[in-house]
Amino acid sequence: MNNKTTFLKAFALVALFASATVYAATALSWKIDKTHTGINFSINHFFSAVTGNFTDYSGTISFDENNLEGSSVSFTIPVSSINTQDAKRDKHLQSGDFFDAKQFPNITFKSDKFLKKDGELKVLGDLTIRDVTKKVVFPIEVKGKMDHPFMKNTELLGIAIKTKLDRTSFGVGSGSWAATSVVGDDVLININMELNRKK
Repeated sequence: MNNKTTFLKAFALVALFASATVYAATALSWKIDKTHTGINFSINHFFSAVTGNFTDYSGTISFDENNLEGSSVSFTIPVSSINTQDAKRDKHLQSGDFFDAKQFPNITFKSDKFLKKDGELKVLGDLTIRDVTKKVVFPIEVKGKMDHPFMKNTELLGIAIKTKLDRTSFGVGSGSWAATSVVGDDVLININMELNRKK
């Protein structure tokens, strides 16, 4: 094999790698429509489900089903925005018995990667609650994508996440509140997001 052939092959490999790298870095950037997005949860108190949501959150979302390698998400939820329709309970949940909002004001998630296996889309990353960070996997359902009917040159994307988390693994619930006979350990998470971007 002469030097010219070797050079051409090496150049082709470098060009291929460079183009793949550029492509991976260009996933679409989406804006969260907060008026049509909900971060909801449900947990049992004895035998009755208590539902709630977080009213404040922020995030940076880059996502393209055709470019999962270049997709990423970073999300922050202030614990002070917890809402269970009961002010006394919300204050208790922010106390040291549960989230300890004074010391740990935010819940955060930062993705490691997106992947699709057996037709199911997932995002893997670090979830931090209180002072505990754990690797988690969130399943993602793409509800649909279309041109926005009311916003010119804008694309609309709907996604949903349904999963559950063990609150005790993050240290949420101390003392008598750690007992799962009173407050269940599994927290059901139901997130519906409407995203948009300028085309």
